[in-house]
Order: sequence, then C-alpha cells, then structure tokens
Amino acid sequence: MSDSLQDWATLALSPGIGPQRFLQLLQRFGSATAVLAANRSQLAGVLEGEALDALGGDIARQSAADALAWAQQPGCSLLTLNDPDYPCQLAEAGAAPPLLFARGQRALLATPMLAIVGSRNATPQGEDNARTFAKRLAAQGYTIVSGLAGGIDAAAHEGALAAGGGTIAIIGTGIDRVYPASNRKLAHQIAEQGLILSEFALGMGPLAQHFPRRNRIIAGLCRGCLVVEATLQSGSLITARLSLEAGREVMAIPGSILNPQARGCHRLIKDGARLVETVDDVLDEIGKPSALLPDTAAPAEQELTQGPDILQAMGYDPVDADTLASRLGLTAGDVYAMLLELELLGHVDSMQGGRYQRRADAH
Repeated sequence: MSDSLQDWATLALSPGIGPQRFLQLLQRFGSATAVLAANRSQLAGVLEGEALDALGGDIARQSAADALAWAQQPGCSLLTLNDPDYPCQLAEAGAAPPLLFARGQRALLATPMLAIVGSRNATPQGEDNARTFAKRLAAQGYTIVSGLAGGIDAAAHEGALAAGGGTIAIIGTGIDRVYPASNRKLAHQIAEQGLILSEFALGMGPLAQHFPRRNRIIAGLCRGCLVVEATLQSGSLITARLSLEAGREVMAIPGSILNPQARGCHRLIKDGARLVETVDDVLDEIGKPSALLPDTAAPAEQELTQGPDILQAMGYDPVDADTLASRLGLTAGDVYAMLLELELLGHVDSMQGGRYQRRADAH
C-alpha cells in the first residue's frame, strides 16, 4: 500500500510516535497509510497507553494539515525518509527522523558537513574561535552545521555566512519558532542563505527533551564534530557522544585550565578526541571537501594560477581577507579559500585578528 504525504505526516506527528516507533510500525504494517487503517488490537503489539490513544487522532491530523499548508510557502518543504535527497548518512545513523521540516537550500544536504558546537555562555575568545574556524572551513567547502543556540552555535553560523558558505541550523522547536528570540535575525539570514531543519510540529516550544533529539540529527548529518568550548554539563558533550556512536570524528579546541568553559573540551581530549589548534588539524582529521566532491571542486591549476596574484596583492605587511577581496575584486569566500590553500602550501601565515602575512620566501 503506498503512502500519501498526508498519512506519512499524520503518523510522524502523532504524539508518542518517535523515530523508532515509526519505523517499527512501518516494518510491521508496510506503510503509514496501513498503520492508520489498523485497529487497536492490531496496533497493541507495538503501541500502548497514550501513544495508542493519540495515533492518527485530531491533534496529529491537524498537525499534518498545518505542515502540508506550511510547505506550500516559498522555500519551505517537507522531507521524508522516502525522498531521494534525504541524507543517507542521517538515515544510516539510527533513529532517523521520519519527517523533517526544511526551510532554505535543501541542496546543502548533499554537501560535506561539519558540526561546530559549544557552550551557550561562551567567552569572547571562544566565540571568535568558532567564527574563525567556521569561516575558513566554509570557505574551503564544508557546510557548517550547528544548533542555532546562543554563544558558540550562533558564532559558527555567523562565520559560515560571512564566508559566503553554507550553514545548516538544526533546531529543537517547531520551524515556525525561533529559540532563543535573540537569534531571530540570524535565523532569517540562515533561511535565506542556508537551511533550517526541524523534526517537530509547527508551534512546538523549546522543551528540554527536544534538544538531545536535535543533537542526534547534528551528529548524524556530519562527517565530524568540533567542540569549541563546553562545560562538563554542556549539551555539546551529548552531541560529541552521539557523533562517536555514529562513527564520526570528534575534535575539541583546548583552553585555559582556569576556564570552566574549557573543561568539557579537555575531558573529550582525555577520552580520545582530536586536539585541534588550527584548521589544518580539522582537515587532517576529516579530509578536504575537494577530495570528497571531486566533480565540484575547483581545479588545482586554477588555485595555483591565482596564488601569485594574491601574494602580490598581500605585499609583506599583515592584511585581512576583506581588504584582499577589495584589492582583487573577489568575494571574501574566494579569498579565504585561496589563503587557506596558500597557508597549507607554506606561503602565508595566519595571525591574530583574522589577518594574514606573506612569508618572506613566498613567490
């Protein structure tokens, strides 16, 4: 029996039906339509209590109708496990959400993704680190994934957007809500230039039990997880653990032994996470996007041909990427990618304050 999107959404949005129960029901009955047509005695082997009472009820059907109406808006869509562009790495990670609300550029789901997460109460240095790493990795070709929380998450999204790169926000509320409200402007920018994803029904608020589920999606989507700052109680450590369980690489940036926001990172490093000091460390751990997507990577000849031009534009004094972009008539994203390549080749050094300096022996 084939499924309609209405039936699929009704089952997925029924209270008490999470990803695991959804798949159990699908395996037993063959389709969402068949599940909704089954009687209580047939369903009792999988469901009980409130979940059985609520299955396909008024709340679920209204939630599904609202979802389908919402998906008619420009840039909005519903993504199911049956869709060919549902990310296979998420589907294979376990407990994959059967229904995702998507707003923005769904094509980003086909790109190499890296999670950058950390404390909501980040230090200024931590936010600067998150922003810088995200900017340079996005310029290199990674789509930066985070949770739209304050602190490190917001800085990571901002860094990716500043580079003209891709970023995906996985949220723990309905996709029509923004939490925290202070990130409303950032959320609108991500919806325009990146992608927002949620598995929760429209109007759903920020319930505590939603955020581990959000973190599971972040972990499942990405090749690796970089933790920038985290206390020992931080939800970022949950994301890191879920990343390990999904077979992903986990990395952490160390900090001062006096900084409580660094203790979670130090714990991760003690437990085997890769200690990260530079973007090169990240690329060594998870690879360059150009190696993952050879058909879309820029030709090496082009990068090498442009190299001398950017070196000439740099001179020998420290200079920031925006100034170089203005001198060369290029986008900041293009310049960051070129600078990273030159740094890997040993021609330039990165400095404090987001500036770069040409090495004396670089030609």
